[in-house]
Amino acid sequence: MRSFKKNLLSSLAIGSAALIALTACGGGSGSEQTTDETAAAGFTPREAGKLTMCSDIPYEPFEFNRDGEVVGLDVDIAKEIASDLDLELTIIASSFDSIESGLFSTQCDVALSSISITEPRKANMDFSNPYLDDDLMLIAAKGSGITDLESAKGKKVGVQQATTGEKYAREQGLETTGYEDSGLQLQALDTNQIDAALGNQSVLRYAIAGNDNFEIVEEISTGEQLGVAVPKDSTELLESINSTLDRLTNSGELEGMIDQWLGQK
Repeated sequence: MRSFKKNLLSSLAIGSAALIALTACGGGSGSEQTTDETAAAGFTPREAGKLTMCSDIPYEPFEFNRDGEVVGLDVDIAKEIASDLDLELTIIASSFDSIESGLFSTQCDVALSSISITEPRKANMDFSNPYLDDDLMLIAAKGSGITDLESAKGKKVGVQQATTGEKYAREQGLETTGYEDSGLQLQALDTNQIDAALGNQSVLRYAIAGNDNFEIVEEISTGEQLGVAVPKDSTELLESINSTLDRLTNSGELEGMIDQWLGQK
């Protein structure tokens, strides 16, 4: 089990990487479809033979750098999608702002980055069926005096920019400090630059697992669900993605992936 500090440092190591190529293999549906046949079916990838995925890295445990490779739950799902399309997966590191705004469509075929499905985002992109329920959470250092959202008012609360966590914190009247990625957000908490952090339960619960210095002070039920984003009107691609998600769900593979990445480190 890695320490909280080591998690942050390893996650931040990806910041300088702009493009990482991964080959989708294993666990696929066994499709023998060629790239030309994929295009003939209605989906033409931006790059021949490749499925390009935009992702905001690091966002452990969904996408982060480990031993020079980008890994995580979203990466495993993307590999399965690419495999079913008989394409090679290529990951492009992008800011969450560009993903949320829909600008990812100028670079990528899909975006996977723990993206909550919301009505405003649906105006900029289309979503697959949900693959994970993921509400919000507030964490703080033990002994900070912060015991819930109300007691966090007047304190510095770290959030990731352009996320549902940032939006919710502001709606609650919290004093927010925004960070470009979750690695920086959690590093700020670890070094006492902020008093608390608010974000998705999956990420924050993973980050403080086994660390006695921090505690969950409030779990916030928002009904959030995560989905794979595609450019508007990408009907054929969306159908293929949903088919892959159905296969993974029905076989129990998706549940196994979630247990692997969101369970113990």
